Amino acid sequence: MEREINDSALSRYKKRMFVLVVILALVSQLDFWEFIRHHPTGALAYLLAVLPALPFIGIMATYGLYVAELRDELVCTVVKTSLLWSIVATLSVTTLWGFLEMLANAPHLQPLLVLPIFGIFLGIATTLVNRRYE
Repeated sequence: MEREINDSALSRYKKRMFVLVVILALVSQLDFWEFIRHHPTGALAYLLAVLPALPFIGIMATYGLYVAELRDELVCTVVKTSLLWSIVATLSVTTLWGFLEMLANAPHLQPLLVLPIFGIFLGIATTLVNRRYE
């Protein structure tokens, strides 16, 4: 029964993610096209600049819903531990890079890259935490 609950949570997660990724791709393409072709300014430019961030926020919320729907304590522990380690790694790297920028003239790290960095660390942490529980 637990396996079925986790499979349904994973199934819902995958469906939500698919929809959000499609929305992200469409909004991003339309957004960039609008900026390249029409060069919007003022409030419209701000609105269009925010639009691609909304699916990213939805992706993070979807992951939170997935964690909330998990019923298997081991899977839940693996996911939460992986999240914790990936947050620590992301904060560590971005803090170190911030000091490098400030004191050693390192190139600027675009804030947009923080989420992909977090995703990479989440993948690494999930792999390592899963090995711990094998």
